[in-house]
Parts: sequence; structure tokens; C-alpha cells
Amino acid sequence: MALLCRFIKSGNTFPKAGGLLLLAMMLAFTGCERQAALDGKGSQPALLPRPVNVARAELQHLARNILVVGSLAAVDQATLSVKVAGRVETIAVDLGSVVRQGDLIARLEPLDYELHLKQAEALLAQTRARLGLPLEGNDEKVDPAETSTVKQALAVLNESVKNRERLLALSKQGIVSEADVEAENARSEVALNGYHTALEEIRNRQAQLTQRHAEVNIARQQLADTKIVAPFDGVIQDRRAQLGEYLAVGAPVAMLVRIDPLRLRVEVPEKEAPRIRAGQKVRLTLEGDTNVYTGEIKRLSPVINEQNRMLTVEADVRNDGSLRPGSFARAEILTSDQAKAVVVPFKAILTFAGLEKVFIAQAGKAAERRVITGDRGPDWVEIVSGVNAGDQVILEPGSLQTGHPVTVSK
Repeated sequence: MALLCRFIKSGNTFPKAGGLLLLAMMLAFTGCERQAALDGKGSQPALLPRPVNVARAELQHLARNILVVGSLAAVDQATLSVKVAGRVETIAVDLGSVVRQGDLIARLEPLDYELHLKQAEALLAQTRARLGLPLEGNDEKVDPAETSTVKQALAVLNESVKNRERLLALSKQGIVSEADVEAENARSEVALNGYHTALEEIRNRQAQLTQRHAEVNIARQQLADTKIVAPFDGVIQDRRAQLGEYLAVGAPVAMLVRIDPLRLRVEVPEKEAPRIRAGQKVRLTLEGDTNVYTGEIKRLSPVINEQNRMLTVEADVRNDGSLRPGSFARAEILTSDQAKAVVVPFKAILTFAGLEKVFIAQAGKAAERRVITGDRGPDWVEIVSGVNAGDQVILEPGSLQTGHPVTVSK
């Protein structure tokens, strides 16, 4: 190339010139001009300093909030069913009805169960009478020896014993035969067995009395079960029975949900799990609702889900009537960590191919730094590594390159 350039500068021409040769000469001339510039100066032209705006990386106290998403669910939800069979006589609620604990939900026709109760009470009175007790009352102390059944058996036994003693005396005098004595001995044995049988009968009646009490209690409970009442404060989510419908045992009547408080269930990434504990506050918002609601973490799963490496967390959220179970929520867990962290303005961050970097002004030149970012605010970004507090970061660096001269605008 150098020889060709000297030939051109000398003004000589080729013997034969064509279009192709002319093009080659033009390219050579361009190269010669570039070569001349290099021969004259020996280096690239100096870059002009670029004015930039800078800001210092600062240490700030960060509240270390964790952003999560989840859904609201009822703390308690129950399907109210009948414990006894019967026809629906009354339904006191419908969809959306607000009830308190103990309020009537529905009632079955009670007549059959009232008759069962009366029958059980009559059998109880009958058993009390057989034990010599009043038909009604709470006194159930029974002395078996004082019952008429046992007294009668005892009287027969005593009479048999006396007859046996008389026959034995007469037998010694030879007045009665040995056969009469043996017959009387047998009657005495029968009388003794009758006495023991009477005692056993009284004990059996005492056990039967306990059974009759149980039957009365069952009949009374079945009568009470014709009423279905609310087990807790809540709202009727669904009514499933109709007036006059016959319901079998276990048939559903209504579904009741407790809506205050509600349960917020979210999943926290494994790396954030060590920072979560019960008692931390939660702020949440709902789609289409500008209000901010608060809650408190109450329950933590004891394990990390192996499928998605997440920790399940539940918080209780007070509900003034604006929240509904099943709603999607965005939440912010407020951890108590108040550690210092290096932050820089959001405008200092450049992102390319998934990598983040900043430029700092150092000794009048731009220096590129690869960074790892953390939490973000409205106009700031936490720098986990790559920048130290006090470094001058360049705002909106654009196409800056490492080593480019810069001047800090004032």
C-alpha cells in the first residue's frame, strides 16, 4: 500500500486505464489519505470530554418489604346439615343473610320427635316405679333389700329355713321321715336361689333405669336437632334447602362463611423465607379498589414447597365489609429489618441482555461497574454489590464507554 501511495503522489499514470483500474486507484487514494493522517500524527484523534450529571451513592435505612400476591379466604366455612331426618318447616335465611352465633337457620317439623320424647319419658317413669321410686324426680338411690321384690323373696327364704329346722327336730324324734326332710331341704335351696334372683332383678332394673335416662336424653337431643342454628357469626353463602322439602340425615341446608377476619394466603420465595415470622404487619390492595387494608401474619407453613420452592404464609385481615373471600390481592409484608443499604437514583441504572450496570465518574473519566440490585423505590434502586457509598454515579449515561472523558456539570 505504501509503494502504491508513493506512485500516485509522483503523478505517474498507468499505461492502460479502465473503469476497474480507476476504481482501484480511488480506493488506494482513500487508504493513502488515512495512511497520511496516521503518518502525520501517529494516533487516533483525542475524544472530547462529555458533560454529565452525577449523584452520590448514599447509605439509607430500608424497610425491607417483601412484595407478594395471594388470595383472600374465609377463616371458617361450614356446610350446615341436618342431624335428623324430617320435613323443612321453617327457613329463616337466604343468600347474603348476616347471622350471629346461635341464630336460627332452619327448623324441621318437630311432632315426631316430641312423641319419641314422651315415649322415652314414659318408659323411664315405668322403670322408676318398678324400683319403688316416684314417677318423677331426681332421687334415684335404691337399697335392693328395701324393695318389695327382694322382701318377698327374703320372706319365703326365712319361712323355708324355719320349716327345715322344725322338720330336722321332728326327724330326730322319729316323727317325720327322711324323705320329708330332704324335700324341705330342696325347698330351702329354691328359696335361697329365689332371693339371689330377686337381688339380681333389682340390679337389672337399676341398669335399665340408666338406659331409660339415655333414651330420654337421645330423644330430647333429637328434638333439639330439628333446629339448625349458626355455629359462628357469618354470612350465608348459599341456601340449599327449600320449604317443605324432606331432608335425610346429613342433607345440607345452607353454607355459612365467617368474613371477619379474612385469611390472606400468599407464597414467599425461599430466599425471603428467613425474614418472615408471625406478628409482622401486611399491607394489601385489591383489583379495582384504591383502599389499603392491613393484616398480621398468624401462621407459617413448617416446610418449603419442593415443587416451587415457596413458603406458604397466612395473615388475618380485619374486614369492615368491603372485602370478600376469593378476591385476588397484592400484598406487602413489612419486615422489621432496618439495615443500611447503598442506593442510587433509578436513572443511573443501565440494563442490557439481562445484566445491570452503572457508570461512575472517576478521575475525569467514565468507569463501568457491573451491579446487583435489590429493593426498588419510586426513584431509587438498592445496590447489593458493585458500588460503594460515596461513589459518583452518572445519571442517564446513555452510550458512554469505559475511559471516555467526562466533565461533571454543576
